[in-house]
Amino acid sequence: MLAYGRCMRITHLGHACLLVEVADQRILLDPGTWASGWEGLADISAVLVTHQHPDHVDVDRLPLLLDRNGDVPIHCDHETAAILRTLGIEATAHDGTPRAVGEVTVHPVGALHAVIHEDLPRVANTGVVIRAAGEPSLYHSGDALDGEPGDVDVVSFPLSAPWQASKEMVAFLRRMAVATAIPVHDGTLSANGRTLYLDQADRLGCRDTTRLLDLAGKGPTDISP
Repeated sequence: MLAYGRCMRITHLGHACLLVEVADQRILLDPGTWASGWEGLADISAVLVTHQHPDHVDVDRLPLLLDRNGDVPIHCDHETAAILRTLGIEATAHDGTPRAVGEVTVHPVGALHAVIHEDLPRVANTGVVIRAAGEPSLYHSGDALDGEPGDVDVVSFPLSAPWQASKEMVAFLRRMAVATAIPVHDGTLSANGRTLYLDQADRLGCRDTTRLLDLAGKGPTDISP
């Protein structure tokens, strides 16, 4: 486990799933169907789910994680919380106020999933900002680009999605203008397509203000304040 006060450690477990270790807490974000290995993790402090789509929460494997970790709090949007409860999984819906996970504070951001198509109803989507004193702060937006997280150091941004054009990704990165941007939500891409989108994110979106940090396949990576 990461020593308190040192730095934030992030592991990209595939697609939209991240393991964030900060302030002596291990927080799992969006453990979905297109991510691997997260169900075998131990010592998890909390699970955060941005929305109900299977690529962000795998309801079949989630009980395996809970069996290994006991009574782990799950924080998510109100629609996902209701779905999980019907499956016998206790979850707490965000009510707009910050929540504590040890010395970490989780701030909810946003309300709705981005528009995929006018024929498809929009579901709830609540992004999160993770903050701890003396540590980098992280914004994980889920499937939306309109959230207002305030000043943050790191953002995990969707690289490709059915609801997102490349120009929207670039605009989001320019608007955030953070120190470090981590690409996620890449499960729809071929290797060549991923290279193309990474180049556009770096060359057009990040420019001089932001470091693009691709964590895919890299294992745990430390990010200092």
